Amino acid sequence: MVNDQLLSRTKGSGKNEDSIEFEPKLAVDNLFHLASAQLENAISVVSLDNSLRTILLQPKNELIIHFPVKLTSGKVALFKGYRVQHNNILGPFKGGCRFHQDVYLDECKALASWMTWKCALQNLPFGGGKGGVKFNPSEYNVEDLERITRRFTHSLGLNIGPDWDVPAPDMGTNAQIMDWMMDTFSNSVAPLDKQVVKGVVTGKSVVCGGIPGREEATGRGIVHCITHWAKEKHFNLAGATLAVQGYGNVGSHTAMILSRMGVSLIAVGDHTGYFIHPEGFNPYKLAEYCRVNRTLKGYPGGEQISREEFFATKCDLLIPAAMELQIRQAEAEQVQCKVVVEGANGPTDLDAEAILERRNIDIIPDILANSGGVVVSYFEWLQNKRSESWDITDVRTKLERRMLQTHQLVSEKARALGKNLRIAAYVIALERLQEVYSRRGIWP
Repeated sequence: MVNDQLLSRTKGSGKNEDSIEFEPKLAVDNLFHLASAQLENAISVVSLDNSLRTILLQPKNELIIHFPVKLTSGKVALFKGYRVQHNNILGPFKGGCRFHQDVYLDECKALASWMTWKCALQNLPFGGGKGGVKFNPSEYNVEDLERITRRFTHSLGLNIGPDWDVPAPDMGTNAQIMDWMMDTFSNSVAPLDKQVVKGVVTGKSVVCGGIPGREEATGRGIVHCITHWAKEKHFNLAGATLAVQGYGNVGSHTAMILSRMGVSLIAVGDHTGYFIHPEGFNPYKLAEYCRVNRTLKGYPGGEQISREEFFATKCDLLIPAAMELQIRQAEAEQVQCKVVVEGANGPTDLDAEAILERRNIDIIPDILANSGGVVVSYFEWLQNKRSESWDITDVRTKLERRMLQTHQLVSEKARALGKNLRIAAYVIALERLQEVYSRRGIWP
């Protein structure tokens, strides 16, 4: 179960200092500025109607919710929650719900817009959404986490729903959080509707209506992209080397699956420390250590190195799978890899991307590389709508087929345009959105 250690290890009644304050981010750190600039770069390539540009540059809805929670200590704390709904022309808003002390509105706007492009790129009947609660979940015990989750869900009310807006796990949340959200929502509708609203969230535990393979889906999707990239480049993955920043759900599953293909994990790191092991880490033991300890801090294997040394490590594959904006000018000049595969959302800023392109280092962009998660979320949503139970073999087969087809489509578009994979992925997504808008029009 994803990040179950978050629930088993959090202790205490919790702190919530400044949890309802909004601190504007500097322009250089504002994720929405990056998302908007990426969109503008793609718009300059595709013949996009100006009215559609106007629509897509901003979200449809931005929700900010302040809700009180009575904690187990008896104290009443006020929490700040967000839900940004970017676009739903293709279908219900779809996107993660994160619990993190640094969640802010423009971050949610950026992440929601990226979800719109991901879903359009993968030809899914979803739009883009994103949200979360501004607090540090590690400072709260299990009962308080449940209270916060249920109060947040109740406060969202009918702003979410299986045919309107479908949240999923993200940073700081997991299957248990999704189970609580689903249960809270199902108890707020009419008794006859309790069973038909299980699809209000995806990423649930299997026993509560989730789908097998959802936990590994993002990492497995990344591996399919790498496989297709390697095939096109005539690069043999057996014996290749890998560096992964962030060893949570995405990073760990990617490394474990790649290890079965002969790829050696030689460098790894997170916000608590970076390590190198030229002979290769055991990705399974590393994942178990992180499951128990929740970070890489104190890992006994390998040699500890600096963040700068990590990015300068010579390897074949570099996967940033942690926070956004991790690869900037300095890192882009240091990296020694053949391809950067964006497991995280928005890990590479525009200056860094230009440097990597100049240095002939490929980038598999986030809206393609990490879209396996939303693909399998779509399968779970279908499973719930149809009252079915899918087999993990079917899930993996369907995911592989879709990821390889989409990567092929993006590669062909990039060659036709003479542009990089990010621009090509955006163009495909925008062309699909534009076709729907042109058919439906704008209701006066």
